[in-house]
Amino acid sequence: MTKKSTHTVWHHASISRSDRESLHNHKSAILWFTGLSGSGKSTLAHAVEKYLHKIGVSTYVLDGDNVRHGLCSDLGFTDSDRAENIRRIGELAKLMTDAGIITLTAFISPFMSDRDTARKLVPDGDFLEIYCLCPIETCEQRDVKGLYKKARAGEIPLFTGIDSPYQAPEKPELTVNTQEQSLSASVEHVIKLLVQRGLIDDVRS
Repeated sequence: MTKKSTHTVWHHASISRSDRESLHNHKSAILWFTGLSGSGKSTLAHAVEKYLHKIGVSTYVLDGDNVRHGLCSDLGFTDSDRAENIRRIGELAKLMTDAGIITLTAFISPFMSDRDTARKLVPDGDFLEIYCLCPIETCEQRDVKGLYKKARAGEIPLFTGIDSPYQAPEKPELTVNTQEQSLSASVEHVIKLLVQRGLIDDVRS
């Protein structure tokens, strides 16, 4: 592990988070979508972003696969690599929150301790954990990427839900049953949460 430098000092910007939020005309926060592969995290996150963009909210989705193409391309899927992957995402999401936008993350993030670490990076109320609840049987039936099939065949080791555990959130801010609810209904639940938390205005008709 690379030793952390002791010669860096945090530079305080002349523009504050509240200044940026005022510019965007809404509060910033992290929407942390978690769940098994195939549970609908990315689909829901992007659908929520599309809704928010339509009403003038500044957003960005940090998608698990996309991030592993660049920022985390050097990481594998061991427990320690997964923890480092989530640590980096948490730090990036924290910076984006300071930039005054709503950041949506779509990661399996299987370990409760890693999600809690990400939560603790930001003030209370800034981290909204959204659990995409879906039985593994349904996730396997969807399997649009063919990952479960490969994992069952032993081609993908340490696959979450097969030979690596998924620790479901105990007290998420929101649980969305993506097996029983339609995508539009799921989006509605997320938007309702954001309105209740005062992050956005209720512009629903």
